[in-house]
Amino acid sequence: MTHTTADRPTRRPTGAIVPVLAFAGIVVAVMQTLLVPVIKDLPTLLDTTPSNATWVLTSTLLSGAVATPIMGRLGDLYGKRRLLVLSLAVMVVGALISAFTSTLLPMIVGRTLQGFAMGAIPLGIGLMRDMLPRERLGSAMALMSSSIGVGGGLALPAAALVAQHTNWHALFYGAAGLGILSIVLTLLAVPESPMRAEGSFDFLGALGLSTGLVLFLLPITKGSDWGWTSGTTLGLFAASAIVLVLWGVMELRLKAPLVDLRTTARPAVLFTNLASIMVGVSFYVVSLVLPQLLQLPKSTGYGLGQSMVAAGLIVAPLGLTMMFTAPVYARLSAKYGPKVTLILGMLIITIGYGAGLGLMSAAWQSLVIAVVLGAGIGLAYSSLPALIIGAVPASETGAANGLNTLMRSIGTSVSSAVIGMVLANTANTVNGVAIPTMHGFRISFLIATAAVVLGLALALFLPGSRPATAPQLRASSEEDAALRRATEVLGGFRGRVLSAEGTPVARAKVMLIDRHGRRAGATVTAEDGSYALAVPTEGTYVLAARATGHGPLASSATHTGDDHTVDVDLPLPTATVKA
Repeated sequence: MTHTTADRPTRRPTGAIVPVLAFAGIVVAVMQTLLVPVIKDLPTLLDTTPSNATWVLTSTLLSGAVATPIMGRLGDLYGKRRLLVLSLAVMVVGALISAFTSTLLPMIVGRTLQGFAMGAIPLGIGLMRDMLPRERLGSAMALMSSSIGVGGGLALPAAALVAQHTNWHALFYGAAGLGILSIVLTLLAVPESPMRAEGSFDFLGALGLSTGLVLFLLPITKGSDWGWTSGTTLGLFAASAIVLVLWGVMELRLKAPLVDLRTTARPAVLFTNLASIMVGVSFYVVSLVLPQLLQLPKSTGYGLGQSMVAAGLIVAPLGLTMMFTAPVYARLSAKYGPKVTLILGMLIITIGYGAGLGLMSAAWQSLVIAVVLGAGIGLAYSSLPALIIGAVPASETGAANGLNTLMRSIGTSVSSAVIGMVLANTANTVNGVAIPTMHGFRISFLIATAAVVLGLALALFLPGSRPATAPQLRASSEEDAALRRATEVLGGFRGRVLSAEGTPVARAKVMLIDRHGRRAGATVTAEDGSYALAVPTEGTYVLAARATGHGPLASSATHTGDDHTVDVDLPLPTATVKA
């Protein structure tokens, strides 16, 4: 089935679109840290073994990893707002299921459904790209990208306060309420995107990717319990490799794959995704270490003796700083480009973890670490969607950002497994209870530092990116495009649409069609008749133009794939008037 782009959104985006979408991202991120304050009590609360209780967390991680790229692709095909609302609705159902149960199996089902909401992050970024003018896009995407850290940081003290003073089921009632509020705000303030990808949904590809991801992430999250050299762990890793290789071969042969692996292999996309894994690792280390250090009793000789709520409040600036970093990122990216801001963010993370090795003896020092790392992670997270969006066609925004979000999730999963193993192997046993040691905390910080240094090395291989003022992003509505002049793009076509008399034609629709007859891009002309379209790959294309009062025109043009633009003016014939 082929899906085409609507001429315009159902209604113009309002000023509320950014805060509403960012709020949706924060609500989704709350799911990740909702149960952190009661993790140690879950076996008792659910009347099960500690090994079984870990599935309450693992199920959310696995479903989120599976849902993220799938929901992104479905959003590209059938409407990003529609899938965003669906993601939030599934989350609400899952939260209510968890709220009404105290047994293991229904709780796992509820938590699995909650994980599906992770697809809201790339869907929100895609909506912003499609709906917002370029001058607002940088800070908006930065805020949306950072919302996963903001929500996680802010939810920790709130969840701790609720868990400490009320029944723990209230956590899920609150999550369901936030989800319903987010759905209502989205329906009221966010119009549907006019952008649609072509093709149909790749069900077999979705099944293959889901299977491969589960086989990969399951031994990562359960390796400490099963043993890293056990037959189960190694067998699942091997099965994952086989499934993902076969899935990749299949995807390369499809005309409309779930994930365009050729696009993913572009240096700008590949190295951004690899760097994202490292940023995900670094983000989760501080989330695991600082709360434990703060809550350990002072009798250990290094614990800081803070309550659950106080520890949450001290770590909360990690998320707050990420949120306030978004406008700073927009200014830096506008001047230097997202590659530079990504590198700067990772340098700040490196400094934060390096300094943190000697700043673990007081609560205020933990606060300093949280603020510095929040600034660095905020800059890094904010840079990622801009780098991805600048390297993929508009019709693949949701799927590409979904894959990038998945890379971050893989990073946090690896971080959770590795740091959990380190803390367990370096712990002291007191009265049968394993107590993390300062040695383990410092090794964890060193691992985070090494991950960020590796991420820095990967980021250096990114192609040089233009500042955000460069036209990396295309206007998605006639009204927005008419207000801005289309300028040069990297590797594409540009020109003007002219009338038969040679005068510029404003608000003409221009579509780029590849040799398979599929739409590869679309835009509308500015007041001076100018247009600019990027090409996804080299080859021969058809540029089709039409405008009210003029006849349609189709012109063939070839692009060699080099980093330059091809000038193609499109003279529209005079409209034929029927007698």
